[in-house]
Amino acid sequence: MAPSFSITRYNQQHLLPYLLEFQLTTIQYLTLIDTLARFHLRGEARQFYLGYFWWLLEPALYIAVFYAVFQLLLDSRQPDYLYFLAVGKLTFIWFSKSVVQASFSIETNRGLLSQVAIRKEVFPLAAIQQGFYRQLVVLSFLLVLLFLSGKGQFHYWFWLLPLMFVQMLLISGVGLLAALVVCWHKDFQHLIQLGMMFLLFVSGVFWDVNAVADADVRRWLLLLNPLATLIDAYRQILLFGSLPKTDLMSVLLCQSLLLLSIAVGAYRIFQSRIAVRVLSR
Repeated sequence: MAPSFSITRYNQQHLLPYLLEFQLTTIQYLTLIDTLARFHLRGEARQFYLGYFWWLLEPALYIAVFYAVFQLLLDSRQPDYLYFLAVGKLTFIWFSKSVVQASFSIETNRGLLSQVAIRKEVFPLAAIQQGFYRQLVVLSFLLVLLFLSGKGQFHYWFWLLPLMFVQMLLISGVGLLAALVVCWHKDFQHLIQLGMMFLLFVSGVFWDVNAVADADVRRWLLLLNPLATLIDAYRQILLFGSLPKTDLMSVLLCQSLLLLSIAVGAYRIFQSRIAVRVLSR
């Protein structure tokens, strides 16, 4: 289970007077979200002896386990399977960990909700921002590894920026909705974690979606599973030196914007009821 996001353990004695005194603007809210994310990252690092090194060690251990199973035991025939697996797993970890942390964020900060009026989106967005910072470090390490090993393709790496932006939109939409449903019923916490396990096996993390023999099944898999499209797009750019399919990326962008729009609308409608729902438990 991902660690819960809570700002109350950090700089609450300075934050609360600030929130009580000012009506925050959009820019101030964005600054607050970024500040909370960095506070949590520092606090999380201080809890462990290896500190920030866990940002690299945790995904590396995951990759090592999957590599041992699928390459050494099952003898995967995918060329350069270690790098193939690393791209897929790191993309999945960014999505799954961010969404899970966001889903707990409002519930975890119920103490702060009882003391100050603040937009509830701040907490899941801060958790998502925290995952973004962690992913920047991990992805930078992966790019260096691909460069030094000579396994990476460098023609279209600049397309990583718009691809990461689209993934950030997707994570924000799903994370905000996950946090909202958990506010209504905590049972959704278990369903979200089971959903992540399901996505792990159907998104092409350790197998290639393009290896699906039936073209119709393969296309529907990519259309209905945005994470599978993302993982394949990263591999096309980093490992195969080609651009992702334009039609699939357009669908992915529309799906991400739709989810984010639904989430924003839901928070506008239920803004006043979220705190009541959380604090009444």
